[in-house]
Amino acid sequence: MRFRWLALIAIVPALSTGLIASAFVVPPLDVGLEAGKPVEGRSLLPSEPLRLKRDDEHMHHHGAPLLELNETEISMWHGPTPPSYWSIDIEDRDPDVSRYPGLMALHVVFMSLAFFVALPAGIAMRSMKHAWHGIVVLVYYGLCALGCAASALYRKLTPDMYEGSSHATHGYLVLFLSLCLSAVDIAAFIVRLYAFVRSDSKFALKSFWRTVVLGRTDDSASKIEYAGLFSEDPEEYDEADMKPPRVADVQVQVPIHVRRQQPMESVKTLLSKDEFEDETAPWINDVRAGHAHQYSSSSERTVFGLPSPGKSRHSDETLHDIGAPTIVRPRMPLVYRIAKGAFVTLERALVFAGFGMVLTGLVVYTGGCRGGYVNGCLAHLIKGGIFWCYGLVTFARFLGSFSELGWAWNISPTGDHVSAEFVESLVIFLYGITNTWMERFGAQPGDPYTTKQVQHISIAVMFWFAGLVGMGIESKRIRRWLAVSAAAASGSGSDEHVTEPPSYRGSFNPFPALVIGVTGAAMSAHAQTYLFQVQIHQLWGWLLLGFSVLRCLTYFFVWLGPPRSILPSRPPTEALGSFFLACGGLMFIFSTEEVTVAAMRKGRDDMMMFLNLAVAITCFAFCWTLCVVAFKGWLKSRGVPSSLYRSPSP
Repeated sequence: MRFRWLALIAIVPALSTGLIASAFVVPPLDVGLEAGKPVEGRSLLPSEPLRLKRDDEHMHHHGAPLLELNETEISMWHGPTPPSYWSIDIEDRDPDVSRYPGLMALHVVFMSLAFFVALPAGIAMRSMKHAWHGIVVLVYYGLCALGCAASALYRKLTPDMYEGSSHATHGYLVLFLSLCLSAVDIAAFIVRLYAFVRSDSKFALKSFWRTVVLGRTDDSASKIEYAGLFSEDPEEYDEADMKPPRVADVQVQVPIHVRRQQPMESVKTLLSKDEFEDETAPWINDVRAGHAHQYSSSSERTVFGLPSPGKSRHSDETLHDIGAPTIVRPRMPLVYRIAKGAFVTLERALVFAGFGMVLTGLVVYTGGCRGGYVNGCLAHLIKGGIFWCYGLVTFARFLGSFSELGWAWNISPTGDHVSAEFVESLVIFLYGITNTWMERFGAQPGDPYTTKQVQHISIAVMFWFAGLVGMGIESKRIRRWLAVSAAAASGSGSDEHVTEPPSYRGSFNPFPALVIGVTGAAMSAHAQTYLFQVQIHQLWGWLLLGFSVLRCLTYFFVWLGPPRSILPSRPPTEALGSFFLACGGLMFIFSTEEVTVAAMRKGRDDMMMFLNLAVAITCFAFCWTLCVVAFKGWLKSRGVPSSLYRSPSP
């Protein structure tokens, strides 16, 4: 039991960040029923429907799905429902016995404020080296301490209603990870302090505060960081302007919507030294005068041949070489970049670990996922939690997160990075390659494959190879190989460049959307025992399919108009698709057999109620996401001069 819950906590945050992906689906032992054979001291009556037990919570039902619960069968497979913290505190509370649900409420409030308010604020402040970052971190640990104290006092005053629970242990592991990340900051502070003391410079309070406490360099560094990111002209890269502007060209300004309709001029890919200096002289003078240059993302972007002048930062192996204004920084060692990436990933994964703790906390308090329900419960919580987190991350991309990597449907201002579709394909691949073998967990050697095992293994294999194809499509080297035939057939010389089409600015990889859409369509037809279970599976299956369709529409519109700006383009189809994905993941969690059976017992088996509840929670989570992204943007805006960004003139 402890191992399964540890898997839940470890997998959900890793998959939601998009860097590490795996999921555990642990089917129980396959049990077969045959008419007339005794099972646990009883025989099936002739009037009872014949069912063959599947390797999960569902059963093959011969005939139409049932409308009413068969309590006898449920008790036979799962036994009676044991009491829980919820039942003794709220539902079946004994007035003669003192209970303390208020302490549990305090635990929930303190830990929610810590993980979903203080922690995101601290991460945003740390990325900006804000002076209040340390204070916010102390607030985070203070809230965690108060939450742990409330929980410990509650467990001291309340009998143990969930034997074998490891929710508290996993919570302490998450806090330990937080302390390890904070220790890295403390070690960096000590190193800066030691370097400051050993330096020969004269002590100054302002220099000590900026260098040691905030970890900042000189003022010029922050100015260079944003130099050239924004243009005084409308921030778009037009197909008609395929090279740096000449002085004569700048004298006559043509409206941008008129230039978009003009045919593309021929691209001059190779320049002599004198021609290059003539081309770039007015542009360089413009930059020195304080005006950012407007430079086409398609200019001098080539598939084959030597790199063109002024483009030394690009590799001749990539199809994504763009001429957008870039930040020029010294290249850090590989080990440093890997360590920094791991730190940033783990830091943000703590927020999703908090979401995992919310799920396990609800399970323990309500007494769920015990006995025969545990395997199906784990499958629904893990997979539904992955889709939920994936939806929130997709909505954050729509708002502008990861725009520095080019993941916000924009042109990356910091050079070439792996695409968001590559990360999605990697997650899908790792999920499929692990889940393929885990579908047989609990089966005995020589047991035949059940129908449900074949269904789920087939989906896992689809994830495996579709993710592999998706990563291959995103590989710059493979895409170069795929373009060799066309370049060779054109008869181009070795010193001549082949210009990339405008569509090469974006990534149009449909395979992540394909696997999610097929999964939704398949699960909407999943066989269930009761009609309400069929309906709720259809609902979240359609929601996932809706995300797939909307993502394909995003690709269609971006194909027609590739990104022209370093600013997030925010396609509206992504906002809708992310909502469908997150809401579908939440409905996936709600479709757990234990939840649906409990709803039917209490007369709450209403599809509208379940859907409205999922929509309301998703809207609340999207509001939280907007606040977090906007807060980080507000912090960054305070360090960027307002003159660097201007909205285009009407």
